[in-house]
Amino acid sequence: MQQSDALQPNTIAEIIRGRRSISRFRPEAPPRETVLEALELALWAPNHHLTEPWHFYLLGPDTKQAIVDLNTRLVQERQGEAAARAKRERWSAIPGWLLLTCDRSSEQQRFLEDYAACCAAAQNLALYLWSAGIGMKWTTGDVTRHPEFFEHTWMDPDSEAVVGLFWYGYPDESPDAQRQPLTSRLVELP
Repeated sequence: MQQSDALQPNTIAEIIRGRRSISRFRPEAPPRETVLEALELALWAPNHHLTEPWHFYLLGPDTKQAIVDLNTRLVQERQGEAAARAKRERWSAIPGWLLLTCDRSSEQQRFLEDYAACCAAAQNLALYLWSAGIGMKWTTGDVTRHPEFFEHTWMDPDSEAVVGLFWYGYPDESPDAQRQPLTSRLVELP
């Protein structure tokens, strides 16, 4: 890459600092081509020994509905009808759904390295989408660990672990965010 082709560091910093987890989206879905470009860029995440341990599942309307129904049932069992109805309404309004999984390994260290690589891929995905005006939320929870979830997504929980269920779309709101100063998290060793 030539210097003139390089993205200015302040632009990268603005994207990183500006990115937010989005919970409420406008109804229109982002262009498929933009999402596929973001997924292709996610593949460029660092990964130990080039294992490329990630799998991406773009969830269509039938799969989305099955997961919404499953989650609604789980919420109703724990929190009651009103909470379940509100959750169904909110989840049904999310325009884009994506699942990221990681290859399982019998070696704990290998799995940790692979899982970390998948998290780096998720960050690549989030930053590119944000740069295109598309927000994302990384979620996990009871629904992503429920046996029916694996049936709905056709994944094998013995060979893949869920890294996250990602919602994406054009933000309807963008919350403020703060971070603690670096000095509160930095240890300099001699």
